[in-house]
Amino acid sequence: MRILLVASAFNSLTQRTFAELADRGHQLEVATLAGDAALRDRVLRAAVARHRPDLVVAPMLKSALPADVWSRHTCLIVHPGPPGDRGPSSLDWAIEEGAWGWGVTVLQANAEMDAGAVWAWASCPVPPVGKSDLYRNEVSDAALRALLLAIDRYAAGDWEPHVQRAEAAVVRPYFDQTRRRIDWQHDPTEVVLRKLRAAASQPGVLDQLAGREWYLHGGHAEDELRGAPGELLATRAGAVCRATSDGAVWIPELRARRLPGEPPSVKLPATVALADRIAGLPACPVPPDAPDGRWRDIRYREHGPVGVLSFAFPGGAMSTDQCRRLLAAYRQACTRPTTVLVLGGERDFFSNGIHLGVIEAAADPAQESWDNLNAMDDLVEAVLTTTDRLVVAALGGNAAAGGVMLALAADQVWCRDGAVLNPHYRLMGLYGSEYWTYLLPRRVGATTATRLIDQALPVSAAGAQRLGLADELVTCAPQDFAAEVVERAVRLAGADSVVRARIAAKKAVREADESVRPLAAYRAAELDRMHRIFFDPAASYHQLRRAFVRKEARGAAPVGQRISSPSVAGVPGSAAFGDASKPGVPKAGGDTRTLVSHLPEEATP
Repeated sequence: MRILLVASAFNSLTQRTFAELADRGHQLEVATLAGDAALRDRVLRAAVARHRPDLVVAPMLKSALPADVWSRHTCLIVHPGPPGDRGPSSLDWAIEEGAWGWGVTVLQANAEMDAGAVWAWASCPVPPVGKSDLYRNEVSDAALRALLLAIDRYAAGDWEPHVQRAEAAVVRPYFDQTRRRIDWQHDPTEVVLRKLRAAASQPGVLDQLAGREWYLHGGHAEDELRGAPGELLATRAGAVCRATSDGAVWIPELRARRLPGEPPSVKLPATVALADRIAGLPACPVPPDAPDGRWRDIRYREHGPVGVLSFAFPGGAMSTDQCRRLLAAYRQACTRPTTVLVLGGERDFFSNGIHLGVIEAAADPAQESWDNLNAMDDLVEAVLTTTDRLVVAALGGNAAAGGVMLALAADQVWCRDGAVLNPHYRLMGLYGSEYWTYLLPRRVGATTATRLIDQALPVSAAGAQRLGLADELVTCAPQDFAAEVVERAVRLAGADSVVRARIAAKKAVREADESVRPLAAYRAAELDRMHRIFFDPAASYHQLRRAFVRKEARGAAPVGQRISSPSVAGVPGSAAFGDASKPGVPKAGGDTRTLVSHLPEEATP
C-alpha cells in the first residue's frame, strides 16, 4: 500500500511506525510538518500530489490537517488517549490524575481535532515513569497495535469506523505551567513526583531554584535524606536532591528559563546547570552494588553466575562523566566471579552516544566533544576486550549512534521488540567513532554497514535481527523486560560447557582480529576524522548540534526534494534523511521517500 506518513517531528513513534511499516513492504513517503501553517500545508500538499497515497497516517501531529487533504484522502491520526479523550495533553492528564491504565486511539481526521471516527484503539498500563518514557514504550506498543489493525481494516475495505458521540467526549484543556506548579511547602513526595513525571521530558516544571527560574526535568524519590521543604540537600550522579513536605526527590536535569536576548536554553544535568550556585552542597554517592532502594543511575546486581550492570541516563545521552563512571562500574563488575555479564537490561533508552547538551554548554565545545568521544571509546573498548566472560547487551529501548556501537561491542545483543536502532552518525555531521568501522562490518558485512551509515536508516528491532545487528528479540511488556533478561541470562549461564566454549572461541577470534588489524588502528583512524570535524569551526556538526539541543530550525531540504532509498540486506526500503547528493543504489524492494531532511528527535507527545 502507498502510505504517506505525516508528522510534526520525526520522533520515536514516527520512526518506529516508519520502520515497522517498511518491514511490512508498504511504499512510504514522509512529510515533516514544521514551520508556520502556510509552509506546513504546502509541504503536505506537495507530498500528497507526488506520492498519490492510498492512505495518510499521522503518528504524531501537533497541528490540524487542511480540509482539502482530509476530505479527499482517508487520514488516520494516532491520538495518545482512549476513545472519547480529546485535547493536546492527554498523557499529562493521565499521569497527573494517577490513571492506572490508558489507551491509544486511531481516528479519522475531520473538521474537529480528536473527534473523527475511530478505526481502532488499544489499551496500555501506566506505570510510575516519566511521560516520555511512557510514550516511547507502553504508548508506542499500543499505538503500533492499534495502527496496524486500522491499516489492515482499511486495506480489507469492509470496515466501518465507529463514529464518536459528542456527548461522550472528555475534552481536556492544555496542561499549562499553572497546573504543573509545585508547592514545596505543602506538596508531599508522591504529588511532586507525579507533577515531575507528567512534564518529563517536555516541557518540564517551571520553578524557582538557586536564584533563577528553571524547568525541572525528571524526578526520583529519595528514601533517607530530609530537610526543610524546598531546600537543596545534596548532589548525586549529576542530580540535585530537594526536600518535599514529607521527604525528598532527586531532580536529574534542569533547563534555564530563557531570558530576553538569550539564545534558547539547553537541558543539562542539574549539577552542570547550577555549577557554582551549589558550591558547598554535599555529594551523596551510592555505589552501583549497594542494596536496592536508593536512587542511582548505575546499578549492579548478581543472580548466581550472572552479573547485571544497568544504567539509565536521561535521554540516553552519555556525558564524559557518565561514560567514565559507567566504565569504572564495568571494570568493577568484571572482577566478580560471573560467567555472563549483562550490560543494560532496563526499560527505555539504552544509549544515544555522546551528550550533545553538555558539549553545547561547555566553555570549549570542541574540546568537550573530544573528551566525551574518547570516554565513550574507552567504554566500548573495555567491552570489546572482555574475553573472560560472555557479555550481553540488553536493549529495553532505543539506541542510536555510539550507543548502538556500545551494544555491538558485546557478544550478544538482545532487543525488546519495540526498540528502534539508528546505527549512524551522518545526520549530526559526524564520521563516527566507537570502533564502528570494526564493529558494524563484522556484524552485517561491509556493504550493508556502508549503507546503514550513509543512508541514516531507522531500523526496527525485527529488522535489526534480520540484518544481524541483534541476536535475540525479547517479546514482552516494557515493565517485564528486566526480569525476562535475567531469566534468559541465568538460563544461558546454566549451560556451563556451552558458555566456556563460547568464551574460548571469542578470545581466539579477538586475538586473530587483533593480529590482522589492531583495535588501536581502527580507533586512531576514526579519531583522526572526528578531530578534524570537532576542531573545525566551519564544520556542519557545530550548527547541527546547536540546532538540535536548542530546538532551533535546522536547514531542511528544499520543499519538493525527493530522497529515495533502497532495501538494505533484505529489509524493505527506508528513508534516507539528510544528504541528497549521495547517489542511490538500485532499488531492491519497497520504495520510501521523504520530503524534508531532519534529525531523529527525543520523543515527546
